[in-house]
Amino acid sequence: MADQENKRVTRMAKKRAMEAIQSQLQPAKKNRVVLGELSNNATVSSDYNIGSDTAKVQNPKFKSKKVKKAVKAALEKQELILEKAEKLSDPQMCETYVSDIYEYLHDMEREAKRRPMADYVQKVQKDVTENMRGVLVDWLVEVAEEYKLLSDTLYLTISYIDRFLSTNALNKQRLQLLGVSSMLIAAKYEEISPPHTEDFCDITDNTYSKQEVVKMEADILKALKFEMGNPTVKTFLRKFMRIAQEDHEMPNLQLEFLGYYLAELSLLDYSCLKFLPSMVAASVIFLSRFTLNPTSHPWNSALEKLSGYKSSDLKECVRILHDLQSSKRAGSLVAVREKYKQHKFKCVSELSSPSTIPASFLDVQE
Repeated sequence: MADQENKRVTRMAKKRAMEAIQSQLQPAKKNRVVLGELSNNATVSSDYNIGSDTAKVQNPKFKSKKVKKAVKAALEKQELILEKAEKLSDPQMCETYVSDIYEYLHDMEREAKRRPMADYVQKVQKDVTENMRGVLVDWLVEVAEEYKLLSDTLYLTISYIDRFLSTNALNKQRLQLLGVSSMLIAAKYEEISPPHTEDFCDITDNTYSKQEVVKMEADILKALKFEMGNPTVKTFLRKFMRIAQEDHEMPNLQLEFLGYYLAELSLLDYSCLKFLPSMVAASVIFLSRFTLNPTSHPWNSALEKLSGYKSSDLKECVRILHDLQSSKRAGSLVAVREKYKQHKFKCVSELSSPSTIPASFLDVQE
């Protein structure tokens, strides 16, 4: 009995001790205050909107229109800040350095060592004609399609051909060899997985051996002094196209593909060699915008500032491109036209522009 009594006392003692501990752990009970009952001297968190005399809860409908407008304006401002931040944080956009980059590219495109002669057919070549050059370029467009090469590879290929022919007279039987060897070099420069030398032999139905292609490749590299990375029309077209689309909420693919189409047409025409790549790119943008919207002036201050060209500067180049688009020039060369008839390019080669471009658009006084 004594043991049972001791156990009972021990249990009671433990219970009282536990109750004491729990009472210490419990948080003190807070006195909650109703805002309407606060006195003048009451101190309230600044989170509440309380008048100096009497504390009041604001009516949620009070000035709701003004609040909504303010919130909307704040959100729009925030979106603009985020958009600018995104551009600055995107390393591919290079927004901080873009003006310096394009100034450098403009300087580079003017360097004599990167420019073909505008009249090399007349002054250097004895066996190669303008028409032969056009046929070669047209065929190389098909080759690039066959091997799914980047358009940058095609542009560099034509640049290498024209630069080589500016200093080296060539027999017409070797013109196709020059074409495939130039494309082999350009593919090695631009492509992740360029075609093999044997592929370029096959595409000529083995008219040339692997050794001949490799030998011509070496001759081209020596003639160009290994200066292979010059800017092309496509280089400038990318940037100009961004500015040309600023008035569109979504990318205008039709405008983009039309620009690529007209730019590739320019490769066919020997007379375009006298223009800098940036001028051809600017003229492409001008004619593309005119084709899609012939009633509005296709040039604006943003494009003028970025490209460095006024619309009057583009007059001759735009008219040549316009003739190419309407098949008045290079009408028998169909590879580019067939390429851009495909639905994946929105059939832009089937688009046509008015037969004449208003003189006011080119700032020409007649």
